[in-house]
Parts: sequence; C-alpha cells; structure tokens
Amino acid sequence: MNARHIGIVAKKELLGLSAEKTIVFAILLQVFIAMFSSFLMVGLTAMYDPEALEGYSTATYGVGYAGADSALIDEFEKRDDLILHRMDLSPALAALRDRKIAAVVYVPDTPPDAEGPVAITLYLVQNDLQSSVINVKIKEVLQGYERELREVRADRMTAFPVGLNFPDAGDAESFYEFVYGLLIPLLVLLPAIVSAALIIDLITEEYQRQTLDTLLSTPVTFTEMVAGKIAACFAIVPVQAGAWILLLELNGIAVANAVPILLHVSAAGLFLILLGAAIALHYRERTSAQFVFSTGLVVVFLLAMAIPYNPLNIVVRLAVGTAGPVHWLILLLVSGATALLAFAVAAYGRRVGKISPTAVR
Repeated sequence: MNARHIGIVAKKELLGLSAEKTIVFAILLQVFIAMFSSFLMVGLTAMYDPEALEGYSTATYGVGYAGADSALIDEFEKRDDLILHRMDLSPALAALRDRKIAAVVYVPDTPPDAEGPVAITLYLVQNDLQSSVINVKIKEVLQGYERELREVRADRMTAFPVGLNFPDAGDAESFYEFVYGLLIPLLVLLPAIVSAALIIDLITEEYQRQTLDTLLSTPVTFTEMVAGKIAACFAIVPVQAGAWILLLELNGIAVANAVPILLHVSAAGLFLILLGAAIALHYRERTSAQFVFSTGLVVVFLLAMAIPYNPLNIVVRLAVGTAGPVHWLILLLVSGATALLAFAVAAYGRRVGKISPTAVR
C-alpha cells in the first residue's frame, strides 16, 4: 500500500467530517457537557448518591412540625439549616402547598417505650429538586431520633449487631468515587465508540452513494481507500479523549497519567474501528452494519468487563495513579490483538477489492 495515497484519503475524510452527523453530534455533545459540566455533575452525582446533594445546599429551610411532643424536636434544634415551625397538620399542609415551608413532619402520640413502632410521616413536594435536598437533611434528623429510640428500647434487644469501624473519607467520597469510577472512563472511551460507528458510515456511504467506481478510477486502490478512512477515524480518538481530559483539568478535576490513558484509549479505539470496518465491508449497508456492530459491541463490552483488568478498570487506576506497571502488559496484549485484527481486515479488504464495485452493491 502507498502511504501517500492513504494520507490523501485520510485528509479528504478529515476535511469532510463536518458533513458527518455522527461526529458533529458527538462534538456538540462534548461542548454542551463542557459548558454545563458543574450543573451536570451535581445532577449525575445526585443520581449516583442522593446524599451528595446536601453538600451543595447552604440555604435554610422551614419545616412544619405537627403532632405530639417528642425528642425529635431536640434533634431538629441541633440543625442550623432547618427551622422548625410548630403547626397543626392542616395549616402545615396548606403552607407546604403554597411553598411557604419546605416539608411537614407529623409525629403521632406514641410513647418512646411503646410496644409498637413510632410511625412518623414526612410530607414533601413531589418531583422537586428542593425536596430531594430536604429529604436527605431530615433523614439525618430521623436517624438521630432513631438512635434515641433504640436506647430507650435497649432492654428488648436479644442480639446486638457487630460494630464496624470504617475510615471517614469526608463528604467528598461519593463525589470522587463517581467522577473517577464512572465519569472519566466513560468520557475518554466515548471517542473510541464514536469513531468505530463513524467508520461504518464512511465505508458504506461509498456503496450507497455509488461513488466507489469514481474513487477507484484514481491511482488509489480499494485497500488504500479503506486504510485511509480507518486512519482518519483513528486520528480523532486521541484528540477527542485528550480534549476531555483537558476539560476535566480546567474544571479542577486532576487526572493522573494522561499519556498512558490516551495510549490505552487509542489502542482500544483502533480495535473497535477495525471491527467496525470489517462489519461495514461485509454488509455494505449502513443500517444492517450499524445494528450488527452495536450488538457486537455489547458482546465485546461484556466479555471485557469479565476480565479484572478491563479497559474501564485500567482507566480508573491510571486516573488515580494506582495502576502499577501491569497496565503496560495489558496495553501490549491489546495492541497485539489489534495488530492481528488489522491483518485480518487488510486481508478481507483485499479480497473484497478484487470484486467489482458493481457486483458487491
């Protein structure tokens, strides 16, 4: 194969990427997330761990208290962010509907040492972000009251739980667990998946638009055409992944071992691109090829996740600086598998190229 011809095809495809909806939508999505990263981080972290919402709220909230006197009032008075209002239940619910207070707590007239449970009712505004914050704050108050009830009813206990002492990582534990354990690996591996889907569009459009005859009338061979398209898709993988890492750094999230991460992402991306190219050469029709690729991607992902040192695990370990030298061995193995797949795709491309474009359509 002529490297100059491959470069010409790759340059042509890179210049024409602005017309490809797949890559344009992917870039716009990255820009959107970068622009609203802080807002999205709060929302996604809340989905991952609702208790993390409490750390983002510094406001004070009014809570209506209805029912009998109890030690729960003392627990509320320990909080500076919750202001308790003693009210009857009906006026309290009316104030909640008018958004004059953020929640209503109803405590029945049940003695702490009663035989039955103390059934406390909490009223919140449905489908409201503020209600999620209030729910977490009042949960801590109720847990304090629960500990008092356990002390009052301690004589009823016939068995005691085993005490476990966990290190206190602070309020940031859930946030950083989400960022480094889920967000970073998904972000840096996203360009590899996008480029793999893109190569299918680039190859199948030559058949569907009937431009293959024109392309092959030039000195460029069929194999060089495929290799050029693969090179174009592969070139944008480290660029997009590097942009993600840069955006994370600009948002104050430190990512260690950026270069090794890009090497792993590039190797995995090239493997997926070659897989997509092989499928596109076989089916030569976009819808069928994308469906088969998507199904195959799920299978490959599940098989990879069954391995302890899978791509997601490697990226997480590298990002936090705990990967160790074993990741180089994994990179070598992935590169070897990618080289074998590249050899197979090149052989299949030469075989397909011997068939006339009219025959394969």
